[in-house]
Amino acid sequence: MNILVMNGGSSSQKSTLYDVKDPSSVQPPLPLWEGSADWAEHPGQADLKITTAAGEKVEKRLSTDSRHEVIAGLLETLWSGPTRVIDSPADIAIVGNRVVHGGAEYRESVVITPEVKATIRRIADFAPLHNPVNLEGIESVQHILPHVKQVAVFDTAFHRDLPLANAVYPGPYAWLEQGIRRYGFHGISYQYCSQRTAQLLGREPESLRMVICHLGNGCSLAAIREGHSIDTTMGFTPLEGLMMGSRSGSVDPGILIYLSRQHGDSPDRLESMLNKESGLKGISGVSSDMRDVLQARDEGNERAKLAVDIYVHRLHGLIGAMIASLGGLDVLVFTGGVGEHSAEIRASTCAAFGFLNLNIDAEKNQRSPVDQDIATHNSAVRVMVVHTEENWVIAQECWRYAV
Repeated sequence: MNILVMNGGSSSQKSTLYDVKDPSSVQPPLPLWEGSADWAEHPGQADLKITTAAGEKVEKRLSTDSRHEVIAGLLETLWSGPTRVIDSPADIAIVGNRVVHGGAEYRESVVITPEVKATIRRIADFAPLHNPVNLEGIESVQHILPHVKQVAVFDTAFHRDLPLANAVYPGPYAWLEQGIRRYGFHGISYQYCSQRTAQLLGREPESLRMVICHLGNGCSLAAIREGHSIDTTMGFTPLEGLMMGSRSGSVDPGILIYLSRQHGDSPDRLESMLNKESGLKGISGVSSDMRDVLQARDEGNERAKLAVDIYVHRLHGLIGAMIASLGGLDVLVFTGGVGEHSAEIRASTCAAFGFLNLNIDAEKNQRSPVDQDIATHNSAVRVMVVHTEENWVIAQECWRYAV
């Protein structure tokens, strides 16, 4: 069964086509086709990169940054040109879409209907950088593949069983009645990484207490016990918690009241400040990319050094909170762009937890590990580096509705 996965960012679009034969497999099959488009570097233009399982590769530039036109150009390479892997659009059985925020309405994946689209649009204010983009992708696919069923797979769904004490904010109780609560994000990644970690260790997910660190441009942690999320760092929106690439993470809410009263900053200005001008980018003044910030620090940039120090300090504190929620720790997992590729951040993070007899093998950590345990043999806590496969989880969710 050919399942197409759509995963959109603010100025990017990633798509994967799987021929799914065994949806129960934890590890994904080799995709038939993978396509990505990015229009961040060249306004008004989109750079497309397409690869196939047969080894065909195409790179080209489209003279547009319209998401609809980009998606149309991307998907056309599925059934035409050198990267053709299917005969026609009719060969696609179902399409899965990552949707960041499902609000209180969606605790699991759903087939997309006009009512579902309306709800995703209504709760877009909960995730203004994500849900509108996700919805735009859904509507583009509906236009290009009008007869193909689509499924929405929500990042919030994995956190649906958070205990109320961990999910409810200590504001007026009316907040909860209005749907203002902690939802959590990166759930699709956590779902995959928890299962893959257990498989790699030869254990059942239900037998492990895990803290998973999803560290990319967006960063969060999840405490997972008996295969379920019981605590996480992102909350009502993806802005809460850890310091991120350009997002602040948690700050004293009194700062926002002060800026509004004393400097006249509007809600839109505050939103832009917190989402786009903070985090690594805001402190370092260099970049939202950890690689650039580490390089600047090594070249003597004091603000870059401060940014890295704050990033690691926040990690230490919130990992400690996750361990407290679990009542102990069996496995610490790193995933995401920074988590998978920065040996220094992994080492700096783990250094604070030696008191738990958590120790990593420095040589293993430096070897660009993928799906490996980098703890020493006598460490009381296993430390895993896992390459996340969100698109495969989305395809697995689609299978439930396609058969």
